[in-house]
Amino acid sequence: MRDLKTKILTAVGEDLEAINAALEENLVPHFDLTHDVAGHILFSGGKGLRPLLMVLAARLCEYNGDKAPAFAVIFEYLHAATLLHDDLVDEATVRRGQTVANVVWDNATAVLTGDFLLARSLSLAADTGNVDVIRTIARITEMMSQGEIQQLHRKGDLSLTEAEYMAVIECKTAVLFEGACRTGALVASRNTTDPQALADYGYNLGLAFQMADDLLDYTLDSEKLGKAVGADLREGKLTMPVIYALAKADPDDRLRMEGIIQNPDFSIADFKTLIELLETYGGIGYTQNTARNYVDQAKACLTGFNPSPTRDTLGDIADYALERKI
Repeated sequence: MRDLKTKILTAVGEDLEAINAALEENLVPHFDLTHDVAGHILFSGGKGLRPLLMVLAARLCEYNGDKAPAFAVIFEYLHAATLLHDDLVDEATVRRGQTVANVVWDNATAVLTGDFLLARSLSLAADTGNVDVIRTIARITEMMSQGEIQQLHRKGDLSLTEAEYMAVIECKTAVLFEGACRTGALVASRNTTDPQALADYGYNLGLAFQMADDLLDYTLDSEKLGKAVGADLREGKLTMPVIYALAKADPDDRLRMEGIIQNPDFSIADFKTLIELLETYGGIGYTQNTARNYVDQAKACLTGFNPSPTRDTLGDIADYALERKI
């Protein structure tokens, strides 16, 4: 998969440079502190995938303007805002390998900076002059907030079902991918079918991406992961591998799993035991297969577009989203 990653980065290198320049250019608060806190999360090594999807979607729809990177900033600002808020809610200490903003500064500063990024994204949406883009961004902010509330409400709840988990990741992740791709097509304004086709691509990609991200929590390499080992589980977040394995486990093994899950101070040995049980009862494999199905669905959404390097790159991104190791 290293070759695939290199292939993607080679194809989108100039786009990522333009997006990073636009991130800085459009970050125009009135106070230096806001800039510093926002920059702490925006320039801490994120992949820039969401704005990149918007740029690529616009290009696939033959957009010939020069504002795609500036509009794409909307989606990195939205994402960064949720991360600032999430880290506080989850009581996290590390994000992308560095101390979280609310620890470097304080809770209030981090929350208000997240609010600024949300507001800035809405301002940029208004700059497009396209009411459908504005409506898309408004829906994203509403859905993401609901997803976070629902996840918080069900924190540590061992009765969480797969359907309920899917509803949460749809709101938390898929709608942002979906919206980025839809907005790219809307900005291009080529025809009325492109926005939905690309929105469907983004939606399926987002679901697969989140499942793959959840699988990364079951690695023992915290340096590559950029956060503590088993961080999601310690925060009470039940994801598909755990949900599936709990449903399939015999009574004794289910009790062992529950004991580990309900103890936020579980040891590395406990975590290794849990991973073994997830593998034994098919939680890891089931999640991988389900994510692969969504990747296939995402790629199928691209078949209506003419073959091009951009279409190939979007297909490669879908494949890499599943196979990435960090």
